[in-house]
Amino acid sequence: MALWRGSAYAGFLALAVGCVFLLEPELPGSALRSLWSSLCLGPAPAPPGPVSPEGRLAAAWDALIVRPVRRWRRVAVGVNACVDVVLSGVKLLQALGLSPGNGKDHSVLHSRNDLEEAFIHFMGKGAAAERFFSDKETFHDIAQVASEFPGAQVLLCGPVGPKLHELLDDNVFVPPESLQEVDEFHLILEYQAGEEWGQLKAPHANRFIFSHDLSNGAMNMLEVFVSSLEEFQPDLVVLSGLHMMEGQSKELQRKRLLEVVTSISDIPTGIPVHLELASMTNRELMSSIVHQVFPAVTSLGLNEQELLFLTQSASGPHSSLSSWNGVPDVGMVSDILFWILKEHGRSKSRASDLTRIHFHTLVYHILATVDGHWANQLAAVAAGARVAGTQACATETIDTSRVSLRAPQEFMTSHSEAGSRIVLNPNKPVVEWHREGISFHFTPVLVCKDPIRTVGLGDAISAEGLFYSEVHPHY
Repeated sequence: MALWRGSAYAGFLALAVGCVFLLEPELPGSALRSLWSSLCLGPAPAPPGPVSPEGRLAAAWDALIVRPVRRWRRVAVGVNACVDVVLSGVKLLQALGLSPGNGKDHSVLHSRNDLEEAFIHFMGKGAAAERFFSDKETFHDIAQVASEFPGAQVLLCGPVGPKLHELLDDNVFVPPESLQEVDEFHLILEYQAGEEWGQLKAPHANRFIFSHDLSNGAMNMLEVFVSSLEEFQPDLVVLSGLHMMEGQSKELQRKRLLEVVTSISDIPTGIPVHLELASMTNRELMSSIVHQVFPAVTSLGLNEQELLFLTQSASGPHSSLSSWNGVPDVGMVSDILFWILKEHGRSKSRASDLTRIHFHTLVYHILATVDGHWANQLAAVAAGARVAGTQACATETIDTSRVSLRAPQEFMTSHSEAGSRIVLNPNKPVVEWHREGISFHFTPVLVCKDPIRTVGLGDAISAEGLFYSEVHPHY
């Protein structure tokens, strides 16, 4: 089985490995530099006089992206860990003897037929999704077929079994308590833009993830992770995996979520905590995360599917919208981000740590921050957008012949109030606006025309944005 362990997946590893600590990342050749090497590209020399919008935008990014004065020295990452098997979704379903039929979303997958219907549903939309597979035996049968399928590749992404431990970089320290006898496998079914199956044609390249993962679902390593922080003394904590609790009973979800909040509260004061969200279907669980977990973390990372589900679950702005109609409307996204920070973020009257949200979608990114807490966010949002293009195309720098500028040429910054109308200028690709003590930084993404990779892009984006972000010392 081939192994994708190149630097292209450094950001994915940085945000997905649980109970792993990255040691002294400011030193050359150490863990954070090796993990994020592909994400920390210095300014690339621009070709003489770029004339295309893509060339002008890439050159402008390179001039804007500067590293923060104060960098993260030690980073602790937890608690969702697994071994991902990455392969063609259509080819796997064909190998399982399934035929294309009607698409239908399932909040939980119980059978091969559920898998086929859910895959078709999301492939038809070109949207990313992740689901829990309830039947252990059927899942392991499918996983066996997937792992033996020609072209299947393993991606390291908690609970650390023997295969995952083998794949880890030597500079990554794993607490002995997080080792276990078996690995948790997630299946990543990818599809390309324009790929066809029966009458179905995918509008965008993306991936569908499913697993029968009980260790991560129960957040088994959370206490081990948090108890190790006092000795490790990180400058930043990165958390993920709350979505995995959807495979648990409601009673266990409620109990574990309270324990999650307690554990996060035990993290030493002054250490920022970034929470990376993922695809969910349980509105009650998402609402509980919004009200209970958001005030305990400092920063969030999420995409358009997660943002819309969040506002639907917690009765936020534009919650009556059933789905995005093509490219998510910038003004609507801005309204929801503003609402999250105003209703659940830090203020003089609210005891909340939340001050930053990194939103990413296919064609643009937005960083929203409460004023006075973060610096270098112009560079951070530009760096996050730049790495989306390099990761998807599997190039070290932006290849302007392989990417296209698809962001809206003009947009409103809000629909809940009288927002400003913005006209996009590739020579000044980062747009900034302000609203009641909250700053927004917007930049387009140069979308890879023929992507090589889809899995892990969101994690790479958030990792890059965090790397270039600077938190003010009063944290």
